[in-house]
Amino acid sequence: MTDQKPIQWDLPNPFTFEIQVVEADTDELGHANNVIYVRWLEDISWAHVNELGMNWEMHEATGKAMAITRTEIDYLASANAGDRLLMGTWVTGFDGRFRSARQFQLVRLADRKTLMRAVSTHACVDMKSQRPSRVPKEFADIMKAATVTGGKSL
Repeated sequence: MTDQKPIQWDLPNPFTFEIQVVEADTDELGHANNVIYVRWLEDISWAHVNELGMNWEMHEATGKAMAITRTEIDYLASANAGDRLLMGTWVTGFDGRFRSARQFQLVRLADRKTLMRAVSTHACVDMKSQRPSRVPKEFADIMKAATVTGGKSL
């Protein structure tokens, strides 16, 4: 049995998503390409909102979606092919009307090192017009319940 130190998450109780870095994720420098990190942010975000009950059927029924308005990524160390990673995410802000914020942390499982931190902000849009729209009650109830304190907010 290996004694692994616990992961030092930035905030408590993250929603987590395991990632296996493959050769196709790497670039000429031999580490995971920055574009891949953005894909991972998208993957965990959708997995988290689905887990919360804000699935695509709800988006279609309300005609609303949360569109990314900003993503800020701090690359702290490289991920390489073969690395097993664990990404955590939290909803860290919701204004109750239009906007939300989400925080991310990416950890390499072998040494528990944080490789990346990111924050994204989102605005509710009408799916037909693509224009800003008030968050439907269904979204608001879920996001209010999921929002954690202490993270980077709006």
